[in-house]
Amino acid sequence: MLDDVVAALACPHCGADLDRSGGSLRCTANHVFDIARQGYVSLLPGGTKVVGDTAAMVAARADFLAAGHYAPIADAVAEAVADVEGCLVDIGAGTGYYLARALADSGRVGLALDVSKYAARRAAKAHPRVGAAVADAWQRLPVRTGAAAAVLNVFAPRNAPEMHRVLTADGRLVVVVPNAGHLADLVSALGLLTVDERKQERLSEQLADHFDLVEQRSCEFRLELTEAEAEAVVAMGPSAWHADPEDLRARIAALPGPLTPTASVTVATYRPRG
Repeated sequence: MLDDVVAALACPHCGADLDRSGGSLRCTANHVFDIARQGYVSLLPGGTKVVGDTAAMVAARADFLAAGHYAPIADAVAEAVADVEGCLVDIGAGTGYYLARALADSGRVGLALDVSKYAARRAAKAHPRVGAAVADAWQRLPVRTGAAAAVLNVFAPRNAPEMHRVLTADGRLVVVVPNAGHLADLVSALGLLTVDERKQERLSEQLADHFDLVEQRSCEFRLELTEAEAEAVVAMGPSAWHADPEDLRARIAALPGPLTPTASVTVATYRPRG
């Protein structure tokens, strides 16, 4: 666990500050959390019912992102926080890919939070200045109030009150959501889950009480995928919970090539309301 990131963490049980004690993190109330040998720490409180991504889903995401297919999105996120000084907190960080890109040319540190232990294992190794913790985005985050100079939220759950709480007063929230046309050709051909056409509207409603929109930009580009990569992009998203792998593989193999769906997302930047 990256020691510099421990300063941003809080006990998930009592909210007290956490400090490192050997191979564990400990608060003043003596709640203890062991650091896993893979470098992450689990800060899930009792009663968490959210099911995180499986090992197979995380592996698919890691392979797909490592091939650079979503590099334009990562670059847009990095650009949105390029002038931010302080700790970057990525909520629903997955493998830590976007956070690592945002930290690449700076001396800042980053905290990757994800409910999946398989994701946290990879995020902990995504960059030398990243620390990773298992956490539930829908509960109180194990992060000190005002500890984040910026919060990243890329294809992830959005808990507006908690994102607002952990940000500094002049902090920045960067949210990436898919547009209705995201991977539309592939989605239609395979009968996968579609993106709600009201997604942007619902996002605005979710954040309205806590954040003001500063900037919004569309990021759209064409992908060139092999059959294996098309399978990976499905396996790393919500459709993975509903598709049989063998059936999906057969349907992808039956598609006429080349596979060139369009990626289409919106990258929005917000400021917290006082």
